Amino acid sequence: MVAFDGSPTLVAAAREATPPLDAHVADAASLPLPDACADLVVSHMVLHDVDDLDGAAREIARVLEPSGRLCLAIVHPLNSAGRFEGSAPDAPFRIEGSYLGSFDYAFHAERHGLSMVFHSRHRPLEAYFAAFAAAGLAVLTLREPAVPDAAATKPEARRWQRVPLFLHMLARREEKGR
Repeated sequence: MVAFDGSPTLVAAAREATPPLDAHVADAASLPLPDACADLVVSHMVLHDVDDLDGAAREIARVLEPSGRLCLAIVHPLNSAGRFEGSAPDAPFRIEGSYLGSFDYAFHAERHGLSMVFHSRHRPLEAYFAAFAAAGLAVLTLREPAVPDAAATKPEARRWQRVPLFLHMLARREEKGR
């Protein structure tokens, strides 16, 4: 198993973990791996943050062996396109602007007294499917998991049981000529 991240700080932390990971700083659109060297690529909460989705999809396909799999999770595009109008479990969800366009956005969060800002890029589902198809990746399954009751312990978390928060996909690198 080899791990990649664009953050030197996170790569250093992965290398210091127990057990340490074989982690490297790399751009998702330019992985330091040979062609067809992997049977599985896992991309967890990454592809909605990359600038070059098409390049990242091509790189994933390049490093996958024929029939190799991509397992990914991203923030659901519906989540990045809209907001709840309040924190009540039945608060309306509203999309302002266009779901169908691509745009950068920032998400501010505060937990345990720490303030964080996450910078990301909204893309509609079509953008992911188009990038994967152009790279020779066929989506096999798509899931929009609901937040389970056990995770929705606060009333405001229950609203996420009505709209998808995340998107999970499984894709396969198609063999040439198929």
